[in-house]
Amino acid sequence: MSQTRTSNISIPAKERLIFALDVADIDSARQLIATLGDSVQFYKLGLEFFLSGHYFELLAELKAQDKKVFADLKFFDVPATVAAAVAQLSKHNIDFCTVHGNDGMLQAAVAAAGEMQVLAVTALTSLDQADLTDLGFQVNAQALVLSRARRALELGCAGVVSSGLEVAKLRASIDPCLITVCPGIRPIQNDDDQKRVVNVAQAFANGADYIVVGRPIRNSEDPKATAEAIQDDILRCFR
Repeated sequence: MSQTRTSNISIPAKERLIFALDVADIDSARQLIATLGDSVQFYKLGLEFFLSGHYFELLAELKAQDKKVFADLKFFDVPATVAAAVAQLSKHNIDFCTVHGNDGMLQAAVAAAGEMQVLAVTALTSLDQADLTDLGFQVNAQALVLSRARRALELGCAGVVSSGLEVAKLRASIDPCLITVCPGIRPIQNDDDQKRVVNVAQAFANGADYIVVGRPIRNSEDPKATAEAIQDDILRCFR
C-alpha cells in the first residue's frame, strides 16, 4: 500500500510493533518473551505487571537482550509527585513512559525525564464518545486528542498516545516531529473493551509511528506467528 505518513522520524521497521506484555507474573512474562523471540523488539510494561513485584527485574532482563521498553504507568498526581516518580523511572534505561495529566504534570515529567521520552496520553482507546461525555468532556474525541497533543508538544513531550482514528488529523495539523503511538490495534474482529480501533494498515496510513498490540498476539494459538504476520504487514506499509 502507499504510505502517507508525514512524520520525519526514522524508526527500524521491526521496532514499530510494541507488544503489550500485560501478564500477572514474571514466569508468564518470561515464557512469552522466549516464545516471541526476535519477532518482537519493543515491549510495553503496564500496571498489571507492575503489581507483580518483578517490574524492574524483568525490565533489566529485557534491556540485557537489547529490547526497547515502554513503561506505561500513566502517571497522574500532583506535579511534584509526578516529577519524583519520573526521575526514579528514568534511572532504568527506559525508552518511553506515559503521563496522563494536565499541563503541570506533563511539564514536571518532561523536566525530570532525562533521556527517557515522555508520551502524553490523549484519550484512552477504550473510551468512545458516550464515555467521554459521561466524564464531562464537552468536545468530541478528535478535538480532545488534537488539543491535548498540541499542549503536549508545546510542553516538551516527545509524543502522544492516540487512537489511530485521530492520528491522521493530528498529522495534518501538528508538527511531524511529534511521536505517535497507537494502541487499540485489532488485526482481527474485535470483541473486547477497545472501542476506537483500527487495523495495522490503517494506523500507519493515518500516520502512526508505532502501534501497540497485546491481546491479539498473546491470546492467539501461535503468538510468534501472529507477531511475525503483523511485522510483515508493517513492512508492506513502508515499501
